[in-house]
Amino acid sequence: MTMLAFAAFIGVGVTACSTSSTDLVHLPDGQSGFAVNCSGSGSGSSWAECYQRAGDACGASGYDIVSKDNDDGAAAGGGVSNIATANVKSRSMVIRCK
Repeated sequence: MTMLAFAAFIGVGVTACSTSSTDLVHLPDGQSGFAVNCSGSGSGSSWAECYQRAGDACGASGYDIVSKDNDDGAAAGGGVSNIATANVKSRSMVIRCK
């Protein structure tokens, strides 16, 4: 495998580890909310991205955070001699629009 092909393979693998979504959910009290997930390993994956997505989902009325996970990270990926590893952060929260 050439170095260029190997670099492209690593870039695709790291990008694939990043997930971002905002999904409508039903809260235990019967109201609707949003599950916001911005987990990943890239520098663009941060709590700021979660807050931005929450703001986009609720607009000018704002939102309350119902629950929020911790910011655990773990090595993920691998390959020959574990050359391709990444620190993947798990970031998600559930919000309710005001």
